[in-house]
Amino acid sequence: MEEQVNNPLHGKRLDHIIEYLVDYMGWDELGSRIRIRCFTENPSIKSSLVFLRKTTWAREKVEQLYLRVLTHERQSK
Repeated sequence: MEEQVNNPLHGKRLDHIIEYLVDYMGWDELGSRIRIRCFTENPSIKSSLVFLRKTTWAREKVEQLYLRVLTHERQSK
């Protein structure tokens, strides 16, 4: 099995990524950055997980945003 030492998403569960982003910026900001209904209309972790697990392009956007936030936090320390 190939090690993923340099992959910051390795071992991160999608629910933890969503929770982190919601804690960091809130549902309103998350919905304005990624315009999908599960973030803008009655948002919840559960509805987001259902949609993101089925929709590759949306999951990729969430992962990219998560990586940008992590990079920003590391640079500001």
